[in-house]
Amino acid sequence: MNGEPAVLLQGDKKAGRALLFEPGRIGGVRLPNRVVMPSMTTRAADPDGFVTEGSLAYYRARAVGGVGLVTVEMASPEKAGRHRFNELGIYDDRFLPGLKRLAAAIHDAGAKAAIQLGHGGGHTRRDICGEDPVAPSAIPHPVFEGHLETIIPQEMSPARITECVSAFAAAFARAADAGFDAAEIHAAHGYLVSQFLCPAENRRDDDYGGSLENRARFALEIVRACKERRPEMALIFRLNGDDYFPAGMPAEEALQVSVWAAAAGADAIHVTGGHYRSQPSAAVMIPPMDMGYGPFLKFAKMIREAVPVPVIAVGRLGDPEVAARALEEGCADFVALGRPLLADPDWVAKVGSGKPIRTCLGCNTCVDEMRAGHPLHCLVNPTTGREQGYQDDGGPRNERIAVIGAGPAGLTYAGLAGTRNQVTLFERTPSAGGSFNRVSAAPLFQNVRPEAYSFAAFIRSLEEICDQSGVERRYGVNPLKDLAQLAGYDRIVVASGATYRWGLGGLVSGLLASGLLRKTPLRQLAESERFRHWFYYKARRRQESLLSTVRKLGVTVEVIGDAKSPGKSKEAIRNAFEAALGVSA
Repeated sequence: MNGEPAVLLQGDKKAGRALLFEPGRIGGVRLPNRVVMPSMTTRAADPDGFVTEGSLAYYRARAVGGVGLVTVEMASPEKAGRHRFNELGIYDDRFLPGLKRLAAAIHDAGAKAAIQLGHGGGHTRRDICGEDPVAPSAIPHPVFEGHLETIIPQEMSPARITECVSAFAAAFARAADAGFDAAEIHAAHGYLVSQFLCPAENRRDDDYGGSLENRARFALEIVRACKERRPEMALIFRLNGDDYFPAGMPAEEALQVSVWAAAAGADAIHVTGGHYRSQPSAAVMIPPMDMGYGPFLKFAKMIREAVPVPVIAVGRLGDPEVAARALEEGCADFVALGRPLLADPDWVAKVGSGKPIRTCLGCNTCVDEMRAGHPLHCLVNPTTGREQGYQDDGGPRNERIAVIGAGPAGLTYAGLAGTRNQVTLFERTPSAGGSFNRVSAAPLFQNVRPEAYSFAAFIRSLEEICDQSGVERRYGVNPLKDLAQLAGYDRIVVASGATYRWGLGGLVSGLLASGLLRKTPLRQLAESERFRHWFYYKARRRQESLLSTVRKLGVTVEVIGDAKSPGKSKEAIRNAFEAALGVSA
């Protein structure tokens, strides 16, 4: 996409942001602004599904940051629908005390609270949920949860469908009893309701299969049952604007289902896209950087023009100008920010006050690692999922600090430390960014195709944070060539990165510049996990001579990032956070 929005927003990109901060309404719920936090699995619940202190801290941080509506992660209305280990529970009244604490914590921080009700259907396993998985049809489902395994679920009988509809209604009522302002029915991404909507996964020949009207029957029965049970509770209906594969639910069917859902009682339609069977990959569900900005806005706009209720748009809307234009041009009534709120939980408050935000790369490290079985974390913001561990702040104060190296680690450290120290950031080249300036020529960053625009935006955001913190940036200056420039500092932080062994630096630069690493056969080599591990951890080393020079100055020296231990950017940025804040979480 080369940084272009997937939907070409018209006019000046520097749109006024005031629309983001206008109050809005979903059903009977008045929201202070137009920013919604969507559901994202955290694995912060305990193994049985109960709310933990970590859960409270994670959601409280986003509410404090100014989000209008915080949507708590997917919770299944039935035990058979649990699709993750450490998944939040709502299928039994014993979960109510913890859910009440969670809703209250969000409210106390100034936000409204919603919770997503979703059922894994055929997209779970017995070892995860403890029961035999069920689905509209008994067809193979590849399930990746820690490991990949293909299962064949039980086809649901009409009586079992009725039982499940009742379970959704009971969970909806339970959410209301817990104090949530709204609940979202998850009908997207290949989970149970989506499976009924999807022709490839619904092979039934009864009243719940075949025509679109029949395939939508289950979803609409859920909406009606929930609203009949608690008519005062706001209901959000989340569906795919397109399944992104030939046999999936196409956009025109999504439009019709949205109209029916609104007529059945949905108070808002939340439009996303992608399915576990999407082409070219399931990554479409959480659009990575190579999908550009706002890939699902076209579906949201189409649906908004056809339904009488508010529409929520989601997917790569973390650029404040893109989010504002989406509202201004009628693509949506609300914007949902998922990964941007992992990168910066204070996104709303900062944008509202004109302060710079820490931008999301769209690298999908968060979701990829979560699906592999790890708690939810963020490459650019290691406090995500570790909010409690970063509360005690013992970093340097009232010092004069020189930071050598304006790559991701150096910029991160400087921006954080600059709020309470006098910081000068030195960079020997004319611009910041370090290795991020060349990464777009590599075949992969983490597990996604890197795009230059995303890294440039991230580095620019770090520079803006440095400027906001009062950091003096001195580019094109190498203080190691003139040590007098380092005189008078209390602390020198070395963030100059690693160097290649065996003279590989020139070869790597040449391969990146030539584009050969994105072409066969070198691409296959460069994408292999074994090669990448060797490249990051073995082919580079610390710059010992540089460190020796700095240590001779007789002041406190701190080494961070690749300069401390060559590795990947996630580790380098986390190390920078911990050094600047004086914590080890």
